Amino acid sequence: MAYEFTVSDVVPASPQAVYEAWMSSDAHGKMTGDAAEIDPRVGGEFTAWGGYISGRTLALEPGRRIVQSWRTSDFRAADHDSQLEVILDPVPEGTKITLHHTNVPDGQSGYEQGWRDNYFDPMREYFSHP
Repeated sequence: MAYEFTVSDVVPASPQAVYEAWMSSDAHGKMTGDAAEIDPRVGGEFTAWGGYISGRTLALEPGRRIVQSWRTSDFRAADHDSQLEVILDPVPEGTKITLHHTNVPDGQSGYEQGWRDNYFDPMREYFSHP
């Protein structure tokens, strides 16, 4: 069995700026505070958090949507990749980021809070001080 969840938050940047930072090795690393390597094309592979997270980009709509296969080094070898859909919506304060994370293997937990602590919080800080 697997589970899914959705988390969202607002960051003080345009959807295009958030999209570009998410898909850039250098900016993604600066935005989250840890190393990332990203091939910014559909089919391109990525790693984040020093290799803890890895996957492949499945679909891109620049400034609007990113879909990636996603797994951490905590997944068992037999676990299928989960899927992450990142939706970027303009709001008066900047961008509402909605993450829909599906097919997370049983036994894997804490990712909802992890997105808040390791992405949303540092992203707000990063985009507050360009």
